[in-house]
Amino acid sequence: MKQHIITACLYTVVTAVGLGLVYPLVITGIASVAFRDKADGQLIVRNGELIGSRLIGQTFTGDGYFHSRPSAAGTGYDASASSGSNLAPTSKALIDRINASVSTETDGASVPVDLLTASGSGLDPDISPAAALYQVPRVARQRHIPEDAVRQLVISRIKPRQFGLLGEPAVDVLLLNIALDQTRER
Repeated sequence: MKQHIITACLYTVVTAVGLGLVYPLVITGIASVAFRDKADGQLIVRNGELIGSRLIGQTFTGDGYFHSRPSAAGTGYDASASSGSNLAPTSKALIDRINASVSTETDGASVPVDLLTASGSGLDPDISPAAALYQVPRVARQRHIPEDAVRQLVISRIKPRQFGLLGEPAVDVLLLNIALDQTRER
């Protein structure tokens, strides 16, 4: 019996070290070499300064920028508090938040739903092409750029469905706003 207990304990230690420490370190090392950009969180660096990630949304509030989806993650795009709001359609808190969003986004047209509702994780960096195109008049007006130029910038940043059939077309808000800032710098 004593031999069985020793064997079980040793097996547990070897398995825990092998699968809990060695295996993750090896896979992380391989990923860091083979897929450096993706393994590091797809970070975006501009002029030597870290400005964001392609994987996690950010809050943009200025009228001269495209706005992201509302975030239900902590105080806004907090990766340590990732979750949906879990508010029911009849929730007063949800209705109040949507009404507040409508009042800041509306230009008299129907507001695309992704500008009013948070994603499941609360961290989504993308909006729909309709949501980006909806914001074109406001951004163009604030930046004193022709609407057609801003609209073309949005259209050029639309990511198609993955493999042509998975997901929906989307626009990464951070990358779109970076491209918008670069048009001003030219």
